[in-house]
Amino acid sequence: MNILYLCTGNSCRSQMAEGWTRHLGGDAIAVRSAGLEAHGLNPNAVATMGEAGVDISGQQSAILADADLDWADLVVTVCGHADEHCPLLPAGTNKQHWPIDDPAGATGSAAEVAAVFAGTRDRVCEHVRALLAEQSATSR
Repeated sequence: MNILYLCTGNSCRSQMAEGWTRHLGGDAIAVRSAGLEAHGLNPNAVATMGEAGVDISGQQSAILADADLDWADLVVTVCGHADEHCPLLPAGTNKQHWPIDDPAGATGSAAEVAAVFAGTRDRVCEHVRALLAEQSATSR
């Protein structure tokens, strides 16, 4: 199974999803993430994932390419903008949408921003766990 996570900037949500999938899915799942634009890996996303024991510091922010779509068995959009602007997918490619708010817009103290990122991290983890359980059940 090849999973591609897609969001607007490929800096937070899709990066978290890629990290969680790699961490929880093992070798049975191949995973990538990309954005409609590349905003760079958000340091707050790296920090909050690190707090959960998942290192995404080596991941790169990438712009969506046709090769990504050809590679993917499943495309998961993690924001409304990416869902609305997702290119036409090749025949046989499945798509899911997870409407997750962008933590990069969080304001307030460092602790308040960190709490927003942690909430997003945990929500993404729940979605990834459910997806992996679904994939495991259908492959039996």
